[in-house]
Amino acid sequence: MPKPNISLSSQRLTYKLRIAFVLMSILPLLICIYLASNYILPYSPFKFYVILAILITIFIASIGFVLVKDIFSGILSVSAEAKLIAAGDISRKVEISREDEVGELAESLNQLTQNIRSNMEELKSYGEKTTAINIEIQKRILAVSSLLQVSSLISQGAELEDILKLIVEKSRLLGEAEVAYLFLKNEDAGDNFYMRAVDGGNSSYLLKIKIDSRDAAFNKLIKNRGPLILDKDNALPEASLSEFYEKFRIKNTAAHPIFLKGKLAGILGVGNAKEGFSYAKDDIELLDIFAKQISIAVENDILIRQVEILDIKDALTGLYNRVFICNRLQEEIRRAIAYQRPCSFVLLNIDNFQRFRRDFDLLQVESILKKVASLIKESVSEIDRVARFGDNEFAIVLPEKTKRQAQKIAEEIRLKIESAFSNERYAEKKVTVSGGLSENPLDGVTADELITKAKELLGLAKEQGKNRIEA
Repeated sequence: MPKPNISLSSQRLTYKLRIAFVLMSILPLLICIYLASNYILPYSPFKFYVILAILITIFIASIGFVLVKDIFSGILSVSAEAKLIAAGDISRKVEISREDEVGELAESLNQLTQNIRSNMEELKSYGEKTTAINIEIQKRILAVSSLLQVSSLISQGAELEDILKLIVEKSRLLGEAEVAYLFLKNEDAGDNFYMRAVDGGNSSYLLKIKIDSRDAAFNKLIKNRGPLILDKDNALPEASLSEFYEKFRIKNTAAHPIFLKGKLAGILGVGNAKEGFSYAKDDIELLDIFAKQISIAVENDILIRQVEILDIKDALTGLYNRVFICNRLQEEIRRAIAYQRPCSFVLLNIDNFQRFRRDFDLLQVESILKKVASLIKESVSEIDRVARFGDNEFAIVLPEKTKRQAQKIAEEIRLKIESAFSNERYAEKKVTVSGGLSENPLDGVTADELITKAKELLGLAKEQGKNRIEA
């Protein structure tokens, strides 16, 4: 049988208050009994004075109980509020107006709660600031990553259109932009700037826009060759602003000029339709960097095209390149027309070349290309011209040759290549070629027409089983 718990330390205050009331009642009761038994009862009837003594005792005990209860009720109220505050409700306040220790305790608890509230608000403010800083850091990391990505594309010599598209796409990450746009000048169209690329939801309407020095919004940029900022701090006159909004459907814009060899060649900009918006300095600086990257990309593209024009030989095979053979074909066509002589064009393609790329390493693939190129070159005369036309394509310009003569030469080349690789140990290494050929003026009177016809016949040769020449 468990022992009863007679300790008061584990009991609640209300229970202890009842015990205190009982204990406080003993002393007055004993005094009343003493007085009644020694001074009252010997001289008076028993019942009336006993009842009077009990009433006096109860009255005195009640006064003590009220005093104790008043103290304990304040403590209990403070305790109840402290529990709610400890549970997380820091908006509560202890409503006790006393000037004793209980009042001081309530005031201290209220001050503690107020301090907690202040600290929580401060922490919340710090949290919001930290979140904003983290977002800004992420934006800067993303911007730097975008700049590196664009720089990588430029260094790899990627297509200009791909680079411009990427830069415009990445620019839209700046200044809470809803749209990003790129104007480039067309030298053949005077001082007009035409939309080259846009990015953003429902922004296709911008592709039809063109601007010049008379445009109210971009006049300052074009004439002063500096950035254009339109926001709440940099506004246009009402008429110009309405014209700008009607054309671009945005209220704010930040735009930077693009220079090529010191001349204004384009405009890169971002914009949004937010009210009361202002551009940050960092966004404007990053947009300027993107504009400079466009300048570098366009200049690189111009240089690459110039090098392609100047360089007439393929580095791997030593044959002429595509640019040279196209120009040479056009020259031979003009000569053939002038002297009423034939001129033929042959296009050869290595069969199953993608399989070679997949199954063999780069050195073996290059070896195959060099060997095929050598076999083709040694099969034609000195006046004929051979070029590497594509990755695995070879072109031959045959002046003074009819289609029948060209077909004979192409067939001899096909058989020679097939024979040269027939002794390969593995079937995967046996190389064959397919071809198509065309003649001026039967199949066309320009280089493009002869090349197109030869490609069609080459496709037909591939469809009919490969390793054949179609004329």
